[in-house]
Amino acid sequence: MPLFGRRRSTAPRLVPELDDAELGRVRKQLTAPQLQGQLDLSAGLVEQVLRGAGSDWDRRTHRLAVLADAATPALAQVWRRQRPRDADPLVLGVWVELSQARAEGGTADARGLVDRCHRAADLRPEDPTPWIALLGTLRLLRRPAAEVFPVCREIGARDPWNRTAHLEMLGYLSPAECGSHAQALDFVDAVRANAPADSAVTGLELALLLDRYRATVDAGGVSALGARRRWARADAESALERALTWTRPGTLRHAEALADLNLLAYALVQASRSAEAAAVFELLGPVVTAWPWLLDGDPIEQFAHWRDQTGATA
Repeated sequence: MPLFGRRRSTAPRLVPELDDAELGRVRKQLTAPQLQGQLDLSAGLVEQVLRGAGSDWDRRTHRLAVLADAATPALAQVWRRQRPRDADPLVLGVWVELSQARAEGGTADARGLVDRCHRAADLRPEDPTPWIALLGTLRLLRRPAAEVFPVCREIGARDPWNRTAHLEMLGYLSPAECGSHAQALDFVDAVRANAPADSAVTGLELALLLDRYRATVDAGGVSALGARRRWARADAESALERALTWTRPGTLRHAEALADLNLLAYALVQASRSAEAAAVFELLGPVVTAWPWLLDGDPIEQFAHWRDQTGATA
């Protein structure tokens, strides 16, 4: 997918598909009103775009996440009726259910969702995405590590550096959920020591720093007043320097590279490194991801404000 040198409009906009144009066309179809005949057509388009990813698990995970946020349970059911023996409709249905459960803060059918994750994994043993959905489900349910870690091993056996799975684990290991700062830091340090420099988990270190910064802000009081000083610490400065290598052409090639560049732009403006942030904004063009900009308000407004503040060329 092209990352540099594409023609850009100036108005920032939320683009869940990032630079995956094929996925964007299908997402647009799914967000239109869906009558019965259109559900049949949409199911065919979803089938094409998922199968188009083949065994590129990084691309497949990205496409599933975007489709799950745009699709309805009715669409997943229509597709399953069309392809009752295929794994993909069941996998999509699981991801749709998980997306809805997160939006609602839980699910009334946790056992059923877990069972469907296992069934999808049985139908397509080589595919990590049913296991990623199961990891997300166990995280939502705050299940103990003894249940979660074996699922991580299943994912790792299929896609060792899956971005979504690593972010799920970072959230699970955070002190806000089932872990601690020390556990989250140990996890990120281990990943950084072993992952290839150009892997899809390259942004994990920056995600941890952002989580710790936001925890300080959200705590309020005197600590919150000095929260931005966290970005001047040696560990944060080193992480930002490593992340700035992403701006070199060809460095980031994973499906959600533009999401990591949004994260980098946000971190740089919080660290008051405007010139470097401007260069990242120019690479991003109008492509906005909801996270992390939503942490401070409307994502598009926040993105546009900081892009203007840095003097980036729109």
